[in-house]
Amino acid sequence: MANTRVAVDVGGTFTDICIMDEATGRIRIEKTASTPDDPMRAIINGIEQGRIDLSDVSMFSHGTTVATNALITRNLPRAAMVCTEGFRDVVEIRRANKEDLWDTYKDVAKPYIPRRDRLTVRERVSAEGEILSALNEEDAYLVAEVLKKRGVAAIAVCFMNSYVNGTNEQRMHDILKEVMPDVPVSISSQIMPEIFEHERFSTTMANAVVSPVVVDYVSRLADKLADGGYARELLLLHTGGGVMTTRAVRDFAARLAGSGIAAGAIASRFIGNLCGFPNTIGFDMGGTSTDVSVSYQGESRITKDWYIEYGFPIRFPSIEVLTIGAGGGSLAWKDEGGSLRNGPQSAGADPGPACYKNGNTTATNTDANVVLGRLGSTLAGGKITLDFALAEAAVRSTVGAPFEMELHEAAEAIVRVANANMANAVRLLSISRGYDPRDFALCAFGGAGALHGAAVARELSIPTVIVPPNPGVTSALGCLLVDIQHDFSDSFMGAAAETEPADLETAFQRIEDEARAQLKREGVAEKDMMLQRSVEMMYQGQWRSLEVSAPPRITDIEALIAAFHEAHEREYNYALKTSPVSLFRVAVKAVGIVPKAEPAKNEVRPGTPEPIGHRKVWFDGKAHDAAIYDRDRLSAGAAFSGPAIVEQFDSTIVVPPSMNAEVDAYMNILIHTKA
Repeated sequence: MANTRVAVDVGGTFTDICIMDEATGRIRIEKTASTPDDPMRAIINGIEQGRIDLSDVSMFSHGTTVATNALITRNLPRAAMVCTEGFRDVVEIRRANKEDLWDTYKDVAKPYIPRRDRLTVRERVSAEGEILSALNEEDAYLVAEVLKKRGVAAIAVCFMNSYVNGTNEQRMHDILKEVMPDVPVSISSQIMPEIFEHERFSTTMANAVVSPVVVDYVSRLADKLADGGYARELLLLHTGGGVMTTRAVRDFAARLAGSGIAAGAIASRFIGNLCGFPNTIGFDMGGTSTDVSVSYQGESRITKDWYIEYGFPIRFPSIEVLTIGAGGGSLAWKDEGGSLRNGPQSAGADPGPACYKNGNTTATNTDANVVLGRLGSTLAGGKITLDFALAEAAVRSTVGAPFEMELHEAAEAIVRVANANMANAVRLLSISRGYDPRDFALCAFGGAGALHGAAVARELSIPTVIVPPNPGVTSALGCLLVDIQHDFSDSFMGAAAETEPADLETAFQRIEDEARAQLKREGVAEKDMMLQRSVEMMYQGQWRSLEVSAPPRITDIEALIAAFHEAHEREYNYALKTSPVSLFRVAVKAVGIVPKAEPAKNEVRPGTPEPIGHRKVWFDGKAHDAAIYDRDRLSAGAAFSGPAIVEQFDSTIVVPPSMNAEVDAYMNILIHTKA
């Protein structure tokens, strides 16, 4: 009987594979070099390297960067958009805003679909949903034939006011499929049936352009796994914090944009709850970037205001993650003003840091940590050998000579700048959202997170750092902890006080019927379905809304209004309880429960571990004799003080002087930043 779970997270430098035994909860890991030209090759290499028998696998979950990379690089197939006559430039006009208000020379990127491939047809729907002009089918067939001749690989259909009545869009969809049955067609009334045409058009456009790329990738991977003996559904992690099947990907491909970074946020939330910290800041530092997320009272922050490229929002609900260009491979450099900078440029996987011996001569964070003694002579269990002399030469030439610093001073300067950048990212997601970092634990993971986590926590006065058992593959672990999840919504606009509960209940039931049908198509049993309602509301005259949880049955509108006032006061520190409230949108989160294996719990036996050695490690301008520990030899209950270095296959943990560390029952290392 299949009893193994496999999760894969593809990063810019490494592809991480997490393998869990359902019976024991024990986890083993594999790490293999990523293959950016075709991520599937790295996955297959990892499966072979880990000697995984796919016929024994009960669940295969995957966080993928394919959609994200396609949008970033714009390596996209030719796609088209069909719009209402007179509105093909909505995605070009956007909101007429700029990412940097003061940079008049920086232009916003062009739309993913160029103007020549945005065609129009005659049709019209009123703001109330009345069909003023049915779709002109002569126009529709003409457009379909033109797009067929152009050989487009995907089409987005975006009509005005279709969010309230999608009849004309659906007819356009049917005509396009009649003429081009093999071309995927995304219609905005299905992708995002909400007001605000730019956001709706932009989301539908993104969904269309990535669809051929993503569907091809997941189909090839699913076939390859099936050939190897895997008999279940391939599950793909999406930005909302759940997984979707390959069947759902065909309709909502853009939900996979940002897939990989959501896994780390899910894992840090889970680990924090496991350790008794419902408030957790996820700190995922890899080779190229650092991802920061916040979990408050056991729940991740969800946002709909996100994008891959500024100006083109993707309005699917997403776990809020802030990504900055700070990783082990981030390059140190001197700017025009003579200041030391760190990143976002990166040495990447190839050539990598100078100490990797692949030809890079510019200092990186990894090189600085080698010079400071925080990293030893090898990484990844000896698979990567680090050259101290090359690291030293890079630090001297990049920072030491230009800034007239001695070697260790230069190395510490590189690390301090990187830590400051990452601490600022944490501030943006905590203090600027009204959260005090002192009320949180920092969950440090990724290949380099445990190297820098304690220093970042100290800068922000965070009292505890959690380092999970396998920090280098924690994002992959996040893929094992999720359920099948879809988000459905519909516009429902009107004054809250004048709305009948029965009308709101009818709207919810219509969405829930659609949600149950989707889960049923994916093989989810009725007993494993969970539907969570919410309604978006705002004060009359506002255009930004707040989401409020709604009960399983709507009987009292006043209770929803009171919940909105409470949510508004929590979010913005004030509530206008005498002001009228408007309803904006109803939504249902449809969850298909996936059985989860619990991580193994160990008996705690307090004690002081024996170090495997000592070496000179630099902190705050001084050399310290630091104890070196092998994490595999640390048992639950082990406690020790800094300065100390803990080495393991996928990461290195730094415990600075005056900090204490202990191992809990789940083999997490808790670093207490105060003496």
